Amino acid sequence: MPRATTIKDVIHELDTIINNSIETNSRIGLFAYIYRRTTAEIASEINLGNFNDNKRLEILDVEFANLYLDTYKAYKNKEKVSASWAYAFDSVDEQLTIVQHIMLGMNAHINLDLAVSTATVMSGKEIEDIKEDFNKVNDILFQITNELQDRLSRVSSLMFIADLIGKNKDEKILDFSMRKAREQSWNSANLLWALGENENKVAKNNIDQVVLELSKNIRKPKSSIVRFVFKLIQKFEIKEVGIIISKLKEN
Repeated sequence: MPRATTIKDVIHELDTIINNSIETNSRIGLFAYIYRRTTAEIASEINLGNFNDNKRLEILDVEFANLYLDTYKAYKNKEKVSASWAYAFDSVDEQLTIVQHIMLGMNAHINLDLAVSTATVMSGKEIEDIKEDFNKVNDILFQITNELQDRLSRVSSLMFIADLIGKNKDEKILDFSMRKAREQSWNSANLLWALGENENKVAKNNIDQVVLELSKNIRKPKSSIVRFVFKLIQKFEIKEVGIIISKLKEN
């Protein structure tokens, strides 16, 4: 199947992944659903003309999405993928909370894929020209994450415990800050862009290893208290992927 060339293509492919995950009750579809929600929001903003360069932003969004779609297909075909994505996909059968499964995907996609796709799209151009739109995409990602946290109580009855523990703390319950992830993604994009396509393979691998370490902390937080809380939360969560997604969709 050819790579997606429009956001419409991306959404179609994400819907296929989501539907397959519902049929097989695979938690691989949890991140895919959140990503679909984010992509639809970005498409809406593009249609409204809310970016500085809407055409370029769609090119970036499709390139960004194709990195995930290509990786998903490669993993399914038992081909080698980045360490951080392999770790996220390998974790889908682990007894983790819903939010941990989603954050593993978001970590790999924002910290690695967004940096790579931005450097690729801006190759031969001035990367600072896209910074404002890049930040707007990140703002949308962040808003979706906050929206998700508000909706999680529908499928995770004890999630409020995590909110209580993480109240008023930037890092919250996970030793993982979305704000820092967004900042790091831009820094990584600049590094890869400066090195150029022919020289940035080692840098990509180094970034991937850093992202992998973050993923390990998402899957198994350093705090024994947090690990206990996650186990408790997970025990009382809805387990059927189709029900989780349908409840997260509700207005």
